[in-house]
Amino acid sequence: MIKITATDVNTLRKQTGAGMMDCKNALVEAEGDFEKAIDFLRKKGQKVAAKRGERDANEGLVLAKTVDGKRGVLIVLNCETDFVAKNEAFGEFAYSILDLAIKNNPANLDELKSMNYNGGSLTVADRIIEEVGKIGEKIDLSAYEVVEAGKVVAYNHPGNRLASMVGFSIEENTEDAGRDVAMQIAAMNPLSVDKEGINEDVIKKEIEIGKEQARAEGKPEEMVEKIAMGKLNKFFKENTLMNQQFIKDNKQTVKQYLESINKDLKVTDFKRIALA
Repeated sequence: MIKITATDVNTLRKQTGAGMMDCKNALVEAEGDFEKAIDFLRKKGQKVAAKRGERDANEGLVLAKTVDGKRGVLIVLNCETDFVAKNEAFGEFAYSILDLAIKNNPANLDELKSMNYNGGSLTVADRIIEEVGKIGEKIDLSAYEVVEAGKVVAYNHPGNRLASMVGFSIEENTEDAGRDVAMQIAAMNPLSVDKEGINEDVIKKEIEIGKEQARAEGKPEEMVEKIAMGKLNKFFKENTLMNQQFIKDNKQTVKQYLESINKDLKVTDFKRIALA
């Protein structure tokens, strides 16, 4: 029988991050072969992942970062408990995925998951499975968003449960405005940049709701349409970024705030994700 030393166990632990007993058992199972032991630990992680596949992973980290002020990347790495989300190693793992996405600019979430993880033999998806085996909780990379524009500013809300990014048409002298608007997006959760971005089905639904409310209040039928349109305009003011009251000065809209900086300054895109 192959003798497994404490040094062997510690070496495998440093390579994989798995627990001491897990490493010892893996080396015993693999008869001292490190590659087989690593495969054993990965399979253990896969078993843990399968066991926890039905569990809810509603905690985690939402992280956003920009590169060269022209591109912003936002990811969400979920776990089951707040305790794990606040763990330093979990945070380092999440940031490593964020940095990988920034460096390689994958086209979508599936492409990010299939990417080679930091030059090793594993993909990002494989590494997530390994982390499941180590931590014992379901982990999921659930979102990946990108904003590219003349100027991109990211905002990470304290606690990393919420992040936003905003893209501007103009780069010069827009850093402070970018942070202001990114915080606006985080706080007020707009549905689109302006009215034109609201889906037609949503508009029709809001009009119908407005009509039903007016009728329920006993308003005359000839007034119903006008009342519904008034409610729709209120919906636009509350849910489109340009028409929202600016949270730092509610005497002006976000659009008016941006025009006060530069009349040609436009928001080209934004992203916002928050944990429930």
